[in-house]
Amino acid sequence: MSKITRRLLFLAVPLIMAGLTAAPGHARQISLNEISGYLNSFDTAEGEFTQINADGTISTGRIYIRRPGRIRFEYDPPEEAMVIAGGGQLAVFDPRSNTGPDRYPLRETPLKIILQDDIDLARTNMVTAHTSDGNTTSVTAQDPENPDYGSIQLVFTDDPVQLRQWVITDDTGRQTTVVLGDLVTGAQVPNILFNIQAEMRAWPE
Repeated sequence: MSKITRRLLFLAVPLIMAGLTAAPGHARQISLNEISGYLNSFDTAEGEFTQINADGTISTGRIYIRRPGRIRFEYDPPEEAMVIAGGGQLAVFDPRSNTGPDRYPLRETPLKIILQDDIDLARTNMVTAHTSDGNTTSVTAQDPENPDYGSIQLVFTDDPVQLRQWVITDDTGRQTTVVLGDLVTGAQVPNILFNIQAEMRAWPE
């Protein structure tokens, strides 16, 4: 499990880089039902992301989402890596590898929580924390049947509700963060982007 989560450390970034500075006034805490409704309101989305890796290096790229079960991270040069979830698998493409992508069951990663067909954060024992700092609302969730798979903290801004960041915590307590730009929801995101086999055939040897 820790190996899977370590690979997910390639998906990370600090909140301050998203421009989520304090706003005048005091934002309300968004309810779990509202957050679940927002996440269920779109099947597709795309946008830019910025990442800080576990070693402190910074990466940027583009993210594509197609629920249920599909997500794609394309990293900008010089990194040129890629992470794809599709067909129940999570594949990590590393240009330095000559053995093909590392692959893991998606159900064993915290990303599963936000890629479900019907997201219900009110499910028993799924949410372990639900807080507001006056500017954002944070929800920490885990697989209630497999808490050892790790957790994901989702950070939202209000008016309108938007997902701005997530933080993955592994079983050793290490945290990594993905900060999102403005997601374009309802975008035309073709299924081929999440076809791991097709990407393996196209990936440079």
